[in-house]
Amino acid sequence: MLGGASKRAKGGDSMSIFMSTHVNKVDKKGRVSVPASFRTNLAAQSFQGVVLYRSFITPGAIEGCGMDFMERLSARTDELDTFSQEQDDLTTLIFADSRPLAWDGEGRIVLPEDLIEHAGITDSVAFVGKGKTFQLQEPSALKAIHDQIRQRAMQNRPTLPPRRTTGVE
Repeated sequence: MLGGASKRAKGGDSMSIFMSTHVNKVDKKGRVSVPASFRTNLAAQSFQGVVLYRSFITPGAIEGCGMDFMERLSARTDELDTFSQEQDDLTTLIFADSRPLAWDGEGRIVLPEDLIEHAGITDSVAFVGKGKTFQLQEPSALKAIHDQIRQRAMQNRPTLPPRRTTGVE
């Protein structure tokens, strides 16, 4: 299903899969419609909205996800050594910068001004599906990033690791 795929994860949790790229207009108040397929993926969650934070991997991008993904990230950072530099860096980069943004009755969110500036967003924004998460990017920047990724992939030919089997499925 385009943008609306859902799959049972280990432990019975439902995991949303965000697919496709949607370019939507941003109005003068910073409001933008979250793609309907993305909202469908997140509809079963207790928080009716998205969580956004500045990417520390892709320059100028905004990372997006649902609250379920943030809860999984929190659990994973708890596995790091408490008070370690790695744990402190990751929790600060992700949680201190995160914005839970509820959508209105029309499926719109208001993008915070600092995120708009970070991504160089003016009159439109691309919602880019990335599987368990998505990104928001300025559309022309997205094209340049995708061109770089495609070139890197053609040179490096990335592959997925083989599926691990435990003998119990």
